[in-house]
Amino acid sequence: DVQLQASGGGFLQTGGSLRLSCAASGFTFDDYVIGWFRQAPGKEREGVTCISSGDGSTYYEDSVKGRFTISSDNAKNTAYLRMHSLKPEDTAVYYCAARGRGGRAVGAVCRGYYGMDYWGKGTLVTVSS
Repeated sequence: DVQLQASGGGFLQTGGSLRLSCAASGFTFDDYVIGWFRQAPGKEREGVTCISSGDGSTYYEDSVKGRFTISSDNAKNTAYLRMHSLKPEDTAVYYCAARGRGGRAVGAVCRGYYGMDYWGKGTLVTVSS
């Protein structure tokens, strides 16, 4: 039974930092694109950042470049999202997801050109001004 469990969300002030974790079970991080997506109230879900568990290549959405860092610990089947300099506009439910890479560009997967195979339940991040 495949599961992705996101955790680490919370409430914090502008400028704060947070680390989200995404623990996977039921499959191994052999050649997957692991991604963090978010959905703010009244907005569509968007790809924030993704990483290839195979070669470590990454993609970041423009608004989070330099502030967010994605990483993957294949031995633990866990991906992480470190977020710094958080802004109120980062407030959203954050989801982790995975899909077999199959030679696809990480950015293309993250931007939604390909559907994700597995989704976890989200974790809420609220940044107050």
